[in-house]
Amino acid sequence: MTPTRLPAALAPWAGTLSVLTTELAVALGPLLRRLDVLIGEHDPAADVIGDPDGLGGLARSGRPDQLLPSEWLLADEYPDEFLRRLVDGELLHLAPEFRTPAVRGRIAVLVDTGPTQAGAGRLVQLAALLVLHRRAAARGTELIVGVLGDPSGRWLTGDLSELLPAWLAARRPADPTAADVQRALAGLDAADRAWVLTSPRLADRLPAQSGVLRSEPARWSADGAGHVVVRLDRTTVELPLPASGTAVRALRGAGFRRAEPVTVGGPAAVAGGAAGRALPAFTTDARTLLARGGRPATLLAVNLPNHDGGPATVVRSRRHDLPGPVLAAGRIGRRLIALYVRDGLLAPYVSGRPFGGPGSHTADLAAFGVDGDTLSAELTGRPVVPLLRDGDDLLLPLADHWWRLAADGGVTDDGPLGSGSHERQHFNRSREPRLFGGKPLPEAEHARHFLHGSGSHAWSDDGRTWQLRTAWGDESRISFRENAEVIGLVQEGRQPALITVSGSGHLVRRVRADGVRTLTRFSGGSGPPAVHPSAPLIAAETRPGRIVVGDANTGRIHFLIGDIQ
Repeated sequence: MTPTRLPAALAPWAGTLSVLTTELAVALGPLLRRLDVLIGEHDPAADVIGDPDGLGGLARSGRPDQLLPSEWLLADEYPDEFLRRLVDGELLHLAPEFRTPAVRGRIAVLVDTGPTQAGAGRLVQLAALLVLHRRAAARGTELIVGVLGDPSGRWLTGDLSELLPAWLAARRPADPTAADVQRALAGLDAADRAWVLTSPRLADRLPAQSGVLRSEPARWSADGAGHVVVRLDRTTVELPLPASGTAVRALRGAGFRRAEPVTVGGPAAVAGGAAGRALPAFTTDARTLLARGGRPATLLAVNLPNHDGGPATVVRSRRHDLPGPVLAAGRIGRRLIALYVRDGLLAPYVSGRPFGGPGSHTADLAAFGVDGDTLSAELTGRPVVPLLRDGDDLLLPLADHWWRLAADGGVTDDGPLGSGSHERQHFNRSREPRLFGGKPLPEAEHARHFLHGSGSHAWSDDGRTWQLRTAWGDESRISFRENAEVIGLVQEGRQPALITVSGSGHLVRRVRADGVRTLTRFSGGSGPPAVHPSAPLIAAETRPGRIVVGDANTGRIHFLIGDIQ
């Protein structure tokens, strides 16, 4: 019978094992846990996660003294229910938060994909990659995987949902040599921590070094190997393997779950809306959060009050039902203005004091130079784009250009989008230079990546090493190695911080020059979070129909927005 949920012993691994089917995760459980202990004994540095920095939320695991008071009350009043939740891993604990260094060496894993490691060896590699990826995430760094003997020298990166299929597809017809290992090690930085996953045959030919994990099958039967002998440095253990049927399916990729894409690109039916996702966005400097509703013609607006520092409060959204699918919107003064599509026209919707006369600011879509597929992509799977006012004209970004819409319906091309503002197939307000409240520095004008927020701006040539200048003229440098995109720039006092989202959009982090913090409560959503352009606010749809808004520096939730469909 296929298990429907993870056992209590694997509850702490739920996030890591979410990329596997429950059947495969349970089958790998014994190998995974014992391999984690083995690696932990030989790599204590990986357990160092920084100085304590308060509490970061709730968790399903922890020490008894971290249990919520309500759980102890449950133990007193309903001991049987308390025991059930304990066994099933459902008890809630206070999760400690830690401050971690910003610049760290990566965890680099060199895998042997030759014939000698086929079968049992590859299962050990799968478990080791899960263990090391979890440890890399705890350190706030990146896991990279190199295939020994690969002439391209390319490293496999990304979240597990992207990395594991690429690793599984990497198979070489010949076993690697010691020279292949030395060549791969030579391409790493001094701060990187290297691991080699291979067979005893190659391991015996390598110079003495730590981090070489060798494996070979043992206890053969008619169904194949039932165990595997693993040696790390001078420690040798015998570990159980999954049943043969499960193992074969795993090595064929049948046990991997594929992650949903962060954004939806390409043609899609406008009537399909945004696939049920709210896609929150801050389109102007106002404290107004905009989101799509369950229908493409529904726009939801939330005016966020100032938070008093207490617990999270529930705020309600105001629903606006437009005559057609919403394309752009923005809070302009006391008005909420939106542009919607209907009968081949782009027309305005105004909530508040009228703007322009009857029929003003209405234009034929053909004047914007977009076809049906481009328009469909803008209306599905993406947040509403900003709408700005310039005198009597409206400005909006569409199809990699800014467009000026006059009151008489005239449309003119107002110039291309800035560098990087249309990356990842969705408009990022914080990346558009013309929306920066000031003139960018000359040295930032030709940078490949530009970012602004809270009166400061940042620029980079590679997307990982950023130069920053604050509104007070303070300059700093922030670097990170994770395969992540920078989506926002915020400040805490006079100290700037980058907000990043990992390759598949699951992990959100705040990166400062002195440390990294994982914003757990804003991670794991169906799409990238929204960062306010001038306030340290971040919003994410953590599950369908629920948006959380909070502090982008501390990760604390200030507002809960529900029933947004």
